[in-house]
Amino acid sequence: MTDTVSGDAPSLRVFVVENHADTREALSMLLVQLGHTVRGASTFAEAVAALTADEPDVIISDIGLPDGSGWDLLRQLRNPPYAVAMSGYGMNADRERSRAAGYRHHLVKPMDLEELETLLAEAARERAASTSSN
Repeated sequence: MTDTVSGDAPSLRVFVVENHADTREALSMLLVQLGHTVRGASTFAEAVAALTADEPDVIISDIGLPDGSGWDLLRQLRNPPYAVAMSGYGMNADRERSRAAGYRHHLVKPMDLEELETLLAEAARERAASTSSN
């Protein structure tokens, strides 16, 4: 059985890494309203500990963390899931560095929420395709 949100959009397990508490809370509330299950962390160390024990469908991570970077975080994961970087930096070099670390997309803050929803739908389709091929 597949968890679903309103309509046909499947529910995803999303892990948010953001050190700014208000931003993390607002993004988490939005994701929950969209029907997703959300967990989060505010630091690199918290994220590593949580992601070692949990395998979310999607990671949305800030690049600038107080004790490391989102780039290092993704490199440390053995099998990173569908990952979206978010940052106040949007130069081509920043986007390329995110891609090299394993992020599928690099969103610039403040994020376009419609674009985020589109990316989550893409992640859900990929998860469904990989599940049906196994």
